[in-house]
Amino acid sequence: MNILGTSLRVCVDDLQAAVAVYERLTGAEALRFRRGGVEVAAVGCFFLMSGPEKELSILRKITATIAVTDVDEAVTDLTAVGADIIAGPLPTPIGRNVVARHPDGSVFEYVDRKAG
Repeated sequence: MNILGTSLRVCVDDLQAAVAVYERLTGAEALRFRRGGVEVAAVGCFFLMSGPEKELSILRKITATIAVTDVDEAVTDLTAVGADIIAGPLPTPIGRNVVARHPDGSVFEYVDRKAG
């Protein structure tokens, strides 16, 4: 698996206010999209998320989002090391994703930029 980078997940109450802060800190413009009832703004290496607590409580369990070249390759490697695939692969607004629980219990989202 080729890991391209990692994004940190930050749950916020006021997405608009948070976007202004993170755009200033990173020098990057936010890319916004919705995922279910959650509004997301990708700013540099941060995913800012705001929405209903019920949905955010699930998203908080995912440690980080890891960009990879190919989600299918990631699934193969994750399975080979004993990880459990708990969601996906699924299409997203920017590519495909899969959520996996590593053998140590850590949960990560892996994403690529391929059409699903």
